[in-house]
Amino acid sequence: MRERKGPALISVIVPVYNVIEWLPRCVESIRRQTYPNLEIILVDDGSTDNSGALAEKMALEDKRVRVFHKENGGTSSARNLGISKARGDYIGFVDSDDYIEPQMYEKLLGVALAENLLMVQTSRDEIDEHGNRMPDVCIPPKEAELWDGKKFMRELLMHRGDCSFCTKLIHASLFKKECFPEGELNEDFYLLVKLLPKVSSVAVLPDQDYHVFYRYGSNTRTRNKDEFPRVFTDIVVNADRVNEIVMRKYPSLMPEAMRFSLFQRLDYMLHIPISLMNKENTFYCQVKDFLKENRKNAVHSKYLSRKEKVYLVLLGTAPKFVRQVHRLMKGKQE
Repeated sequence: MRERKGPALISVIVPVYNVIEWLPRCVESIRRQTYPNLEIILVDDGSTDNSGALAEKMALEDKRVRVFHKENGGTSSARNLGISKARGDYIGFVDSDDYIEPQMYEKLLGVALAENLLMVQTSRDEIDEHGNRMPDVCIPPKEAELWDGKKFMRELLMHRGDCSFCTKLIHASLFKKECFPEGELNEDFYLLVKLLPKVSSVAVLPDQDYHVFYRYGSNTRTRNKDEFPRVFTDIVVNADRVNEIVMRKYPSLMPEAMRFSLFQRLDYMLHIPISLMNKENTFYCQVKDFLKENRKNAVHSKYLSRKEKVYLVLLGTAPKFVRQVHRLMKGKQE
């Protein structure tokens, strides 16, 4: 990448789709950044609620805002278009219903430049529709830490790492040969595990400067217990993908990778509607067969709890019966 004279430019990419109610808060939080040398790329992904027009109005109010319109194609395609239009040395991402603290990018860039890093990460919290803070999905470190690629991969495999690109500032050179997978839901994890072998270290900062707005009705959240979001299929597919990367790049992490593969399939089996647990469902049958073939790995894993081991063994043997019992137990608890 060519050397830039003067301060580094940060490109912040925001996919926009029918978020007219939340977009002003999101964009304003980026405009208020204490680091001024940034551009805000709003990608209107075929909105039908005038979000695109609102984005254009914002561009008139701040010359740092650039707007691009496209047919609806999902978050990944919007991000990829934003990357292709970005002029920055570093790239950040903010979801259009989330918001960030004023110092976030100044902190991230400062560490990236001081440590000569291609990737830096802040911490996050989650706020629900009623303004209540939810339990932390990823526990922030007590102080800034420097993780090498193997350490970060292990944290992901143990479900302790943050795979979100929204909490990260990334050198633009990493996107020259890689992009977000289009047509998938677990896109952040998919791309991150491909990028990790290409970075020496990642700084993880303790401050929860990124605020996730937990909004029901999004791709991965639903109130309808009978629905089966596709994300549960994608997490199994990504478990197999990361397993291949671990075998090639971090072979010493194979026990953790097996734990991850089993855990993702456990999550799938505990959420799939019983009506879909049949021989005609090829993917379900493959998950069931995997659990059956890997009983020993489940039982002997030092990274799974006793309860998880029991569920994994039983779900590979009598999945429908286990789910029926599981549903009854949940009903009693509720």
